[in-house]
Amino acid sequence: MKNENFFIKNMEMSFFFCNFVAGNDIHLKKTFMKEPNRILFISQEIYPFLATETPIRVLNRQLPEFFQASGYETRTFMPKFGEINERRNQLHEVIRLSGMNIIIEDTDHPLLIKVTSIQSARIQIYFIDNEDYFQRRRGIADADGNEYADNDERCIFFARGVLETVRKLRWTPNIVHCSGWMAALAIVYLKKAYADSPFFEHSKIVLALDDNEYHTPFGTNFTQKLLLDGMVQNDVRTLAGFPVGYEELMRLAIDYADAVMVATPQVNQRLMNYAEMRDKPIFVYRENGLDEYKAFCENLMVNSKEE
Repeated sequence: MKNENFFIKNMEMSFFFCNFVAGNDIHLKKTFMKEPNRILFISQEIYPFLATETPIRVLNRQLPEFFQASGYETRTFMPKFGEINERRNQLHEVIRLSGMNIIIEDTDHPLLIKVTSIQSARIQIYFIDNEDYFQRRRGIADADGNEYADNDERCIFFARGVLETVRKLRWTPNIVHCSGWMAALAIVYLKKAYADSPFFEHSKIVLALDDNEYHTPFGTNFTQKLLLDGMVQNDVRTLAGFPVGYEELMRLAIDYADAVMVATPQVNQRLMNYAEMRDKPIFVYRENGLDEYKAFCENLMVNSKEE
């Protein structure tokens, strides 16, 4: 009997010890299994979806591919301009993400989300689409080079469409990389209208400046169109009351960005001077500088954790 009790007690202690070790092993795994960093790319132009091969379009293709290969989770968005061939590029609609309405000046504009994969790079590209703003129109200008009169609303629709879709995906980026003036408003929205959103409150935002400017200013009512709940006129006071040109829009984006990337060899020098005056960290991209840019982004993330 004594031996039997001794045996049972030892069995109980062994069972307790095994559970203790197993529990701590799970805890240790959770401690050391670090979640991958996440980077959101909001790009106006990506090669090869827009056929002409320009430095910024190529870079916007290389960046998500490089970060994905480096162990990051990525999401990449661009406008679904009319010249993008859906059949050739194998785009299909994502029904679960589509169906939302973006309201601009009391008018509902249905949001369509389409996606394709670049198999060689193992990345997906999401497209922001709308029948009136994008499907029927190419780029930012018609075949004769005349810029569309509603480019201001297309800019608003694109930025809000991306951010609402990312929220619907319940996906929290560490870094948001915004390339091109059509992505500029995303920065303002992130810092003001979406400032309290748990998906974006710790995200660091990089504005990539390139050599692609628009030339027809947005109308004087642009600020009224772009305001959302959580924003006030004072947030966009630098744009109020006069036509909004490229420099005015990008200066506002610089104000709210955490850092600036010089993405092409030639950029607007006045904007560079403004970024320096605002004491923004600046990364000048050189050919084959992807590793250096990753280190730059990781430094921003470290600073974010320390704040």
